[in-house]
Amino acid sequence: MEEMNQSKVSDSPKRVFSLDILRVLACFLVMFQHSSEFFYIGKNGMVANSNDAFDIGILSSFDRVCVPLFVMLSGYLLLPMKVHTSAFLKKHIIRVAGPFLFWCMGYAVYYVFYRGDSIGLMFGHILSIPINFGTDIGHLWYIYMVLGLYLLIPVLSPWLQKCSQKELQGYLGIWLFTTFIPYLHQIFPQLLGECYWNPTPMMYYFTGFAGYLILGYYFKRYGAFSTVKSFIITLIGYILTAGIFCLRADKVVNVADLELSWSFCSINVVMMTAGAFSFIRSITWKWNTSHLIVDLSKKTYGMFLAHIMVLNFYHDLFAGLSLSLWIEIPMLALCTFVTIYLIISLMSFLPKSHYWVG
Repeated sequence: MEEMNQSKVSDSPKRVFSLDILRVLACFLVMFQHSSEFFYIGKNGMVANSNDAFDIGILSSFDRVCVPLFVMLSGYLLLPMKVHTSAFLKKHIIRVAGPFLFWCMGYAVYYVFYRGDSIGLMFGHILSIPINFGTDIGHLWYIYMVLGLYLLIPVLSPWLQKCSQKELQGYLGIWLFTTFIPYLHQIFPQLLGECYWNPTPMMYYFTGFAGYLILGYYFKRYGAFSTVKSFIITLIGYILTAGIFCLRADKVVNVADLELSWSFCSINVVMMTAGAFSFIRSITWKWNTSHLIVDLSKKTYGMFLAHIMVLNFYHDLFAGLSLSLWIEIPMLALCTFVTIYLIISLMSFLPKSHYWVG
């Protein structure tokens, strides 16, 4: 999660204000997305209400840029690796793993009070942390993905230091092709070598978040799109993302099927992400010394890890108000964002807090 705290990991002491804005935006969108999940995800992964799901498609589709933005920031800040592999992995993995372990244990304790887990179950969750984050806190999947990318950075770096722009474009072109696969699977359940005895079909090595990692580096090395082009790309991506989601809202029963266009590595989400990243980067920020934005940026990792506890509190608090989701979701996201920022700010005064709070 180095992209969530540039001041502690960047090789350069100089902050890039547009990256701080992107980091804060991505963190807020995570909370906005999680706020919306109360309204369309039902029991056993079923769509709770098709009418609400339609509105969610319009209101929350842009949120899907949150995770890809974080990965692009990692690529922008960390590629290519400039130190020895062991030094890189020790520095970055420890700073991610410490807060992660702390909050995994924190959630195990939290659920004793919030939903009545037994002490035995709490210790079971803690003991299972090495297997899969200890308890059912879904957003922590991201940490494992990022740690995997960090392990890949020493492999990618020597190539990135030597490759040409055309070679980078060639790689990204192949990766972009793989972002159509979620849709191709609607026609061809298996393609390009996919079968139950082969877990690594033709495009396997080009799929996933590594493409965002390299895209972030590409934008650093060669620049991003213009403001107008960025806006157009983002808008087209959003229309596709929201349009496909809304068209399927009353036609599918499973959330996994409904979220087809919300796949982080689908072409439409790539367009939104690349466009949003470029748009923010292309703006000349006259107020680029905002201490609030910089401080928020520094604390986004801890905010990301801990926010579900605060979000649950506000959801329970607002549950009896019978508000429109167009009002309640933004309220949930904003209240959660502000409150968790204040909590992490207070915790940051404790000794060595960045190693265990974030």
